[in-house]
Amino acid sequence: MSWDTIFLLANYWAFAGWIALAFLPRTPKILAVILYAGVFLLCLAYTVMIVGFLTGSIDAGGPGGGDFTTLAGVMKLFDSPGGATLGWTHYLAFDLFTGMWIARDADQKGFSRVVQFPFLFLTLMVGPVGLLAWLIVRERRARAQAKAK
Repeated sequence: MSWDTIFLLANYWAFAGWIALAFLPRTPKILAVILYAGVFLLCLAYTVMIVGFLTGSIDAGGPGGGDFTTLAGVMKLFDSPGGATLGWTHYLAFDLFTGMWIARDADQKGFSRVVQFPFLFLTLMVGPVGLLAWLIVRERRARAQAKAK
């Protein structure tokens, strides 16, 4: 299977998780499907790729092989189709997991889906920006709920 195909499959898989998170009812069963069929499988794909790269059993399709302790090493890793796919899969898994946390937290704090959507979209597109925005917005309600208990 080509790196382009793996990249596209990871993208489509994560996008399906995001669609489910944004638009389906957040029942425990649906959240479990998003977590295990979405996040878990992306994490598994990442783990297989990184172990394969580190052991030499998977060819990154270019120079790759950089270390994680220097900027030059990380740039070398991402300078291959496999390395870029590895990094992108990492982002997809963590952004979807973060989106799940935001959605659950927003539900617990009584924020409507309409209010949640921009934060989920930001997290999908620019993960840390969406998380930062959510952390700022949720703070007042979190404090009010803590006082009420």
